[in-house]
Amino acid sequence: MAISVKQRVKVAGWAALAVAVASSPLTVSAIADTENTVINATVDAVISVTTGTPIAISLTPTAGGVVSSASDTVTVNTNNSAGYELTLKDTDTSSNLVSGGNNITPTSGTMAASTTLSNGNWGFAIATGTTGAETNNFDASYSTETNNASSTSKWAGMPTSSGTAYKLKDTSTTATNDTTTVWYAARVNTSQASGTYTDTVTYTATTN
Repeated sequence: MAISVKQRVKVAGWAALAVAVASSPLTVSAIADTENTVINATVDAVISVTTGTPIAISLTPTAGGVVSSASDTVTVNTNNSAGYELTLKDTDTSSNLVSGGNNITPTSGTMAASTTLSNGNWGFAIATGTTGAETNNFDASYSTETNNASSTSKWAGMPTSSGTAYKLKDTSTTATNDTTTVWYAARVNTSQASGTYTDTVTYTATTN
């Protein structure tokens, strides 16, 4: 059957349209999604406490009695941003300085009400104004005494291991080689038997 001119034009138009559609690029709109991730690097708090060499108090007694003292330096390091607390008490249930069957007993004074030493007593002290310490009235500018017969320095007795530790310092930030000076003293007269009298105390540094 012969195709008319009109039909040929129509077919040619459809063919041209098909070619145009086939050759045209397809356009696809881009889409996206986002999600955030939080990075948490947790740095744990660490703390260390060190002290000096054993405390050596040398006493040459007289009939009336003498006081000698020596100091210890306690050093704390911590990265804890809230600081640390330093406490002190005896390592065991006796706070006596012991030499065989002989004792030098702790003074009855406390940090809140420190006292001068009587013969046969020993004690400890820290300087007035030490950061965060319990109330004490010890001399801020104290220096070592050696066989001082007229001593007026004041001291606190050492709590036993079963007692409540004294707070020596309380800080509120990190610490690098932060030091606290702790003094120890004893008073004896010639009735005190000779010998080396010994006790052990414990410093505890705890992060706040």
